[in-house]
Amino acid sequence: MTMQWKKLGVIWRPDGTAAWSRSHGMGPTPVVLDDNVIRVYVTCLDENGRGRPGYIDVAADDPTRVLHVSKEPLLDIGRPGTFDDNGVMVTSVIEPEPGVFYMYYAGFEICTQIRYRILTGLAISRDGGQSFVRHSEAPILDRSDGELYFRGGPFALHSDGVFKLWYVAGSGWTDLDGKAMPVYDLRYQTSVDGLHWAPRGQLSMDITEPDEHGFGRPWIVRRGPDDYQLFYSIRRRSLSAYRLGYAESADGIHWTRRDEAMGLDVSGEGFDAQAIMYSAVVSAGGRTWCFYNGNGFGADGIAVAELTGT
Repeated sequence: MTMQWKKLGVIWRPDGTAAWSRSHGMGPTPVVLDDNVIRVYVTCLDENGRGRPGYIDVAADDPTRVLHVSKEPLLDIGRPGTFDDNGVMVTSVIEPEPGVFYMYYAGFEICTQIRYRILTGLAISRDGGQSFVRHSEAPILDRSDGELYFRGGPFALHSDGVFKLWYVAGSGWTDLDGKAMPVYDLRYQTSVDGLHWAPRGQLSMDITEPDEHGFGRPWIVRRGPDDYQLFYSIRRRSLSAYRLGYAESADGIHWTRRDEAMGLDVSGEGFDAQAIMYSAVVSAGGRTWCFYNGNGFGADGIAVAELTGT
């Protein structure tokens, strides 16, 4: 069955007055705080295109209604020479114990022999997600054989006493109209503490279509012990842009792609006419919402759609 979504449009974009958030609302990362509020962590860009995370609080029963916006970034870019000195993009926030939040993020580093590297960092909040401090200036997913240039886009779950992490990884580039673009697939691994991870993950979903060269940030919904949903983005060669994908799994590791069932695609015109990406699905108050970005990696801000049927 194909999911049916009602697009509600862009719900927030930065007004450009703050130096850390001149533009964009990238990678919406919602967390249901309670019956009334969904906190959407988001990455904004400064005038040099470097990302820093903030958040917006929206009404759980109507996410087009913005309740509060963070005034300062939750985390600054890293010191010169560190793995995240050219940008921090939040992709997953979990609460492994009451009041303690783990923010997994992608750190961007500009290189000379290749365009850039993307590795995974972790910041921790002990005040309910209001402020965060780096766990380490070094990445928790550093470069390794087999995952040499990209170990980013992390999504974490904490269940049954185990930390589970899905992320995109790769060691190659492809040429698209004279521009080097990354090639990466979906990996998976577990950790006892959420801080220490293996140098290489298990291949969870490979690129199989010739028109694809990468997956965007995965978003996992666990509906039951043997029922996982995967919402993700697909980088298409022919479009030079993202489209949304969907897959299902009994164990959260091996996936059956059902992209046609996603039911959420580009519009005929407007902010999501050329691209659609970074889907993040949460349920609150008996309703299900999909937060996502459109053209230009969220150049026009965060959009939301409501699931109306399957």
